[in-house]
Amino acid sequence: MELNVSAMGFSEVNEQMRQTADSDITLTGCIGQRFLAAGTSGKHVKINGIAGNALGAYLNGTVIETFGNAQDAVGDTMNEGKIIVHGNIGDAAGYAMRGGKIFVQGNAGYRAGIHMKAYQDKVPVMVIGGRTGSFLGEYQAGGIIIVLGLSGGERPIVSNFPCTGMHGGKLFLRSECEGIHFPHQVHHRIASAEELEEIRSYVEEYCAHFGGNPDEILNAEFTLVTPDSGNPYKQMYVAN
Repeated sequence: MELNVSAMGFSEVNEQMRQTADSDITLTGCIGQRFLAAGTSGKHVKINGIAGNALGAYLNGTVIETFGNAQDAVGDTMNEGKIIVHGNIGDAAGYAMRGGKIFVQGNAGYRAGIHMKAYQDKVPVMVIGGRTGSFLGEYQAGGIIIVLGLSGGERPIVSNFPCTGMHGGKLFLRSECEGIHFPHQVHHRIASAEELEEIRSYVEEYCAHFGGNPDEILNAEFTLVTPDSGNPYKQMYVAN
């Protein structure tokens, strides 16, 4: 099904997507509608234009590919599926996501991966091709975040206060991260070759969507950030 949504509100768009028996859906003329494909499963949705806030919120298995930028809260609380953004995204992408994958060709705003968590056998993954704003991985509790720094000019791969409150999961930054201040409750060091093999399939998947050579991308120093279980984020607990 192909649907021109330029004169439609988000609720009408979503209702038509739910009602159709077609699994392949193309939306054209998207002008910032919110909540597109929220909570859906079993669909493959292509979006031409700019997706609004909460693209793929509560996603439960649908694949969304948007050919343009997306706004805030991409993949909010998503459970399963995949979101592919041929552009940049706004703030709070992957908020509390507990499964599925998000691939972003360009840059991300503040608080990407905030409250990201693993759930049972689900391991959420977010791959950002460019650079990110402040508070990357804030309160991260599980899953994997990968930032490749392939675009965004000369600014640092991540801005201020990365990994604040992190208490689970892993974060890979394709940089030596000189001059970047990490909080005391995390470990950060150069990733080993064996650790980079853990993310090879995700980098290959990124390149399958957007182009690039995964071997060349992985032939660089990555900083691996993990929580320090011996020095947890103490503001999470009540003092006795």
